[in-house]
Amino acid sequence: MPIKWVLHWQPNAGTTVNTQILTEVSQCVESINGVKEGRWKDTLSFYKPMLRVEQANSLEFPRDFLGISLQEQPNKYYMVIRGQRLIIEAESSIQTIMEKLQSYKTRVALNFEGFQYQLGDFQLRVGKVVTIHSENLRGIVMEMEYLPISSWETSHQIMGEFFDIWQEALGKRSLPGHFVHVEPNFSEYGLSDQYTSQHTAVQYASIMAQMIATAQSSQPMRN
Repeated sequence: MPIKWVLHWQPNAGTTVNTQILTEVSQCVESINGVKEGRWKDTLSFYKPMLRVEQANSLEFPRDFLGISLQEQPNKYYMVIRGQRLIIEAESSIQTIMEKLQSYKTRVALNFEGFQYQLGDFQLRVGKVVTIHSENLRGIVMEMEYLPISSWETSHQIMGEFFDIWQEALGKRSLPGHFVHVEPNFSEYGLSDQYTSQHTAVQYASIMAQMIATAQSSQPMRN
């Protein structure tokens, strides 16, 4: 499948994300001839175990993990345990099974939602991060996808060059922040050079860790 970078918005010190920044970013995509194609939405949930007293100190249960639902794979569900560097791909029905077993419960769930744009061989998706049942803006994300290449290593140069062009175009708007690309070490998760949706899930887990760290450095993140 095509290579993809998942980026998040890093606000300048003393500033926060807001809907005006999201609007400006979307307008910037259109200004470089991005053609709006429709909406997109991914969902990420933080799970924590519902342990009985005798299980409380057990090391058999991950303390918590991320569950990720991707629009590109509607029948799959991805679970990332960052502490143990594990990525698991399951059928989407696993969510119902976990709910019935009452083994884990959702601590907080976030939607990543916005619009998809076509720009030559690139697809860009720009969206907001909001808690489910709320429009309280928690962040801004962007997916940058290059359709002809599926090798992570081979794509580095062209993805880097396009990212530089994008940053230059966005820089002209003098917004209080910038997009950041944090590259996970996929080999730690046992993933190969050929890109898959599991790579996307690991990237989402990584940017969430970054966004939480940013939020906590400025103000505590409310659950």
